[in-house]
Amino acid sequence: MRRASAIIIITGTALGFLAAVGTAWFCEFRFNLTPSEPLGLWRIILLNRPARNGDLVFVCPPESTLFHKALERGYLRRGLCRGGYAPLIKSVVATSGQHIKIDTHVTVDGTPVTSSAVRKSDGNGRPVSPFSGGVVPPGFIFLHSPFASSYDSRYFGPVPVSGVLGLARPVLVCNP
Repeated sequence: MRRASAIIIITGTALGFLAAVGTAWFCEFRFNLTPSEPLGLWRIILLNRPARNGDLVFVCPPESTLFHKALERGYLRRGLCRGGYAPLIKSVVATSGQHIKIDTHVTVDGTPVTSSAVRKSDGNGRPVSPFSGGVVPPGFIFLHSPFASSYDSRYFGPVPVSGVLGLARPVLVCNP
């Protein structure tokens, strides 16, 4: 009798947890477990206009060899975006037509981007290559995170606007 009660309690708890996670997913809530932005629960807010500079967005990276390598190296998490990537939370710092220059730091149209030092290696000492710079093409955005070890457009370049899921809004977060 005790064993049956324990099984019912465990099964009920598991089903309740799965229901809560499913509801959160369909209500556009996501957990951020990377240090690029505060850890915790975030919400995707529908964006009914083009992404613009200063927007903090959820974006699915495009499926590519570069992002596949980033996933293998642990720069990205697994998720439900095409290619098996989790959405990124990043700030838009440049849009179509703006000029990006990458040297020791990033500049957009000649203005330095705060906290944009470019690293030569990752936290494990593996070499990383910065994006070459240039003009952001139509239909693309350039993304940034002030976290020093962030994997952002400094390294992968502009990404398609079509990958933007919406604005990123913290719900219950903490800075470690």
